Amino acid sequence: MTQIMIAGVVAFVVSIFLTPLLIIYFRRHGYGQEIRLEGPQSHMSKRGTPNMGGLAILAAVWLGYIVAGIVGQVTVGGGGFTASGLLILGLATALAVVGMIDDGLKVFKRQNKGLGILSKTIGQVLAALAFGILVLQFRNSDGLTPGSQSLSYVRDFVAVSFPFVVFLVFIVILVYGWSNAVNFTDGLDGLAAGSMAMVMGTYVVFSFWQFRYSCFSPAEGVNLSGCYQVRDPLDIAVVCSAALGACLGFLWWNAAPAKIFMGDTGSMFLGGIVAGVSVVSRTELLMVVVGAVFVIEFVSVLIQVISFRTTGRRPFRMTPIHHHFENGGWKETTVTIRFWLLVAISCGLAIALFYGDWLAASA
Repeated sequence: MTQIMIAGVVAFVVSIFLTPLLIIYFRRHGYGQEIRLEGPQSHMSKRGTPNMGGLAILAAVWLGYIVAGIVGQVTVGGGGFTASGLLILGLATALAVVGMIDDGLKVFKRQNKGLGILSKTIGQVLAALAFGILVLQFRNSDGLTPGSQSLSYVRDFVAVSFPFVVFLVFIVILVYGWSNAVNFTDGLDGLAAGSMAMVMGTYVVFSFWQFRYSCFSPAEGVNLSGCYQVRDPLDIAVVCSAALGACLGFLWWNAAPAKIFMGDTGSMFLGGIVAGVSVVSRTELLMVVVGAVFVIEFVSVLIQVISFRTTGRRPFRMTPIHHHFENGGWKETTVTIRFWLLVAISCGLAIALFYGDWLAASA
């Protein structure tokens, strides 16, 4: 529990103090966000707002994780870094590099177009393939690898096991979907950061519960009839706590009116964490419930594109769907707060489902 708290506190402190330094640096050099002309007109006032604030989130998560890992090794003796935690952050960082290139092209060339769709997709696919291959390696003394070829909800569906190639395709879809879903959600001040904080907080609870009721727990007097076969649940909780702290620290500066945007650097990094955590915690389908708002944002774009290309009609005023409500007359802060409420509801529902599964399995 100490490691989890340390990761969150360190990440929060780093994020809240590093972010204003980035704001000063980008403003001094005139590096600001360009706003797309077809977007909501109310967003034109945001032109020039510093971008690439995701660098602070990335640094905060890594530092929080490293400090907590060192403390774990010193106090617990080997309770530090694990394959699961490093694979999550490796995937997220690889996606952040793709986002960083995209942001860099926008910021330094002072235009709203960064990497092309093909180039960005190639980067996402390569990161996903590397993660998919590595997540089935690193078997521990209990015979567990960080990931599993079985589809999972709260635990693996043993009857639904993917062949290796199909598993890689599944991971690519998962990583591509989540990284873009969080990226699409990052369109209003504070929306993505606040939503991610709640999602990561929920997964701190899930992962610590999995650690407490691990099938390989040495604790005495613990009912293991509903136990979890997750390789490194405590380290997953540490990663999620670091992401929670980093998002809260960044939200201080990103709340309306935003002083800085996280950019693709931050949104793709956080999307990678969501995808990675869902795989190594064996909760791929449950993550759809926890991150329901991200899913809705992604699906709204998908529906809009398919509908326009097949019928020439747009079912929404503008996508991602938060812009649909903005163009319908809702204020930006109203949309953000109501979407946060939806995230809170989806997280609460997921906690109920998670706990209900445990009650049923341990009965």
